[in-house]
Amino acid sequence: MIKLSFFIFLIFIIFNNVFAKNININEDLNLEFNCKLKKKIIKNSEYNYKVFLADEVDEESLDSLKLYANKPSTLMVNGLSDFFSQNSNFDVKIVNKDVVLFKAFNKEKSYSESAIITRKTGELIHEITKNINTENSEKYISIYYCKNKTKNA
Repeated sequence: MIKLSFFIFLIFIIFNNVFAKNININEDLNLEFNCKLKKKIIKNSEYNYKVFLADEVDEESLDSLKLYANKPSTLMVNGLSDFFSQNSNFDVKIVNKDVVLFKAFNKEKSYSESAIITRKTGELIHEITKNINTENSEKYISIYYCKNKTKNA
């Protein structure tokens, strides 16, 4: 649990540092991952950051997460969620040799999704926030371990 808390804290630090430079694609990528759900953290009216293991939630693993990046600013994501697959206008796009980080909002700024995948360890954290700027905001944080299907990770 301490490792998980540290990792989430690290992500928030990265997000805060990234907002100064929202688009920074340093590498061209064409990767495909197979990701297995490990845990899900839910914060809503029923749960306050409650942790569920993969077998306790009705959510499937990701059979094919595809990441494509092209310098200086192109990033496309398929297989993580419909929101990301249908949206290529991310607010944050960071790609380097260690991480791929991206975040997008809907037009009303009431819904956001963000994700970070560490290329060395294959850890993926996908966060969904609903009802932003309301008292009833909800967060769903899914933690996956991914294996690269391509050779040039």
